[in-house]
Amino acid sequence: MSWGTDLWDQFENLDKHTQWGIDFLERYAKFVKERLEIEQTYAKQLRNLVKKYCPKRSKDDEPRFTSCTSFYTILNELNDYAGQREVVAEEMGHKVYGELMRYSSDLKSERKHHLQEGRKAQQYLDHCWKQMDNSKKKFERECKEAEKCQQLFERLDNDINATKSEVEKAKAQLYLRTHSADESKNEYAAQLQNFNSEQWKHFNVAIPQIFKNLQDMDERRTVKLGETYRSFAEVERRVVPIISKCLEGMVSAGKAVDERRDSTIVIEAFKSGFEPPGDFPFEDFSQNITRTGSDGTIGTPKNEGGKPDPRHHVNKAKNKLWLFGKKPKAPTLEDLSHLPPEQRRKKLQQRIEELQKELQKEVDQRDALNKMKDVYEKNPQMGDPSSLQPKISETMCNMERLRSEIHKNESWLSEVEGKQSSRGDRRPSADVNHHAPPGRESPEGSYTDDPSQEHRSPPQPDPHEFDDEFDDDDPLPAIGHCKALYSFDGANEGTLVMKEDEVLYVIEEDKGDGWTRARKQTGEEGYVPSSYVDITLEKNSKGAVTYI
Repeated sequence: MSWGTDLWDQFENLDKHTQWGIDFLERYAKFVKERLEIEQTYAKQLRNLVKKYCPKRSKDDEPRFTSCTSFYTILNELNDYAGQREVVAEEMGHKVYGELMRYSSDLKSERKHHLQEGRKAQQYLDHCWKQMDNSKKKFERECKEAEKCQQLFERLDNDINATKSEVEKAKAQLYLRTHSADESKNEYAAQLQNFNSEQWKHFNVAIPQIFKNLQDMDERRTVKLGETYRSFAEVERRVVPIISKCLEGMVSAGKAVDERRDSTIVIEAFKSGFEPPGDFPFEDFSQNITRTGSDGTIGTPKNEGGKPDPRHHVNKAKNKLWLFGKKPKAPTLEDLSHLPPEQRRKKLQQRIEELQKELQKEVDQRDALNKMKDVYEKNPQMGDPSSLQPKISETMCNMERLRSEIHKNESWLSEVEGKQSSRGDRRPSADVNHHAPPGRESPEGSYTDDPSQEHRSPPQPDPHEFDDEFDDDDPLPAIGHCKALYSFDGANEGTLVMKEDEVLYVIEEDKGDGWTRARKQTGEEGYVPSSYVDITLEKNSKGAVTYI
């Protein structure tokens, strides 16, 4: 089937059809444009939604609960999903809409060219037809004129009254008209032959070729539409695997929610380390009232001398509970003693880790400066070694400061851990005897309503004697002994002064920080550098280890 042969006489209809085809292609392009604008708007709204529910937060505000982390994981996956919608919009704009608009422009130019060629061919055929028609009309006129001249000649020739000159003149006129008619006939025949030839070429060569070009153009337009239809779907198909991963990530985030873990995090976040309060003793104010033998009122057993049991002496200021009320605000202290024991231990550990990271940076910087100094000393043209000395000195000072801070915080941490272990050892006896209600303060003396109640009252007969809550603790057992290889001045808080060759008891091993806890013969305890002593542990301990 060919437009050139089957539609040879449908030039106007083909003109309309090709225009409709281009209009339809541009309509589809407009549809794709609106679709990609929807995708862009959708992606933008999704990103705004993620930004709204995932605000910027500091390191301390990082979510710890599995429900929170899963929600933020879902937000991240949704943000990636929005990115894929943007990819869809971008691909549609580039591979579908942009391609369609470029192709539409090319089609318009090609269609215009083919139609112009068709119109030119039609105009040329019309011109040939006019020439043929003019020659035909001229031939007709000449024939009529020749016919009139022949009639005039015959009438004069038959008229006896006509002169010879008139007859000769009519004869000459007839000859001229006849000759002119013959020329017009020949011209008409030539024009007719030329027109027929051009008409055959027009309807058998020119128009079929032009219509065939229009048919090819229209078929290519149809093929392009099919290709863009597939591209439209392929753009979506290419992002389906990534979108599936985003959805799988959301499902995995939902499965990662662990209620047990969240409950444990709540405990770790708010555990104070305090012991629950004990029973309050009954205070009998009727002991001094004389009762008769017939009085059936059941009395409370009296202590000797009519005095209250000092073990049940309760300080009212100390027993103001804030467990279910507003927690009193304590000032922030450097040793974090204003925090409950458990929270203090975590904060100290976190601070020590941060200080160790800073110390490692300073050590790396010192090593780098020393290497640079060595290079400068070997190659003076590269730089002055003395110019690095101020920076090296500053780095060394920073290292000493950080080591001092680490040691100080480790001392506080050891204090907290030691107090927690001793408190745990005392809990069974406290639960059984109920000598006195435990204080509301932390082992460091914080969280009390009365500043004078910094230390717990030991269960002794004298109710007015308040010693430190650790005075009644048994000293830590010795797990070995050590001999001082060098003297140590113990200038920092929590350290122990020792002399060379002095023998000390080891009560706590080095935990990897370079310090060993020791006790003198006099009972004084503190930390000494592990590299300064030769340590020998008992056989029933973890084994004999020597630090040199």
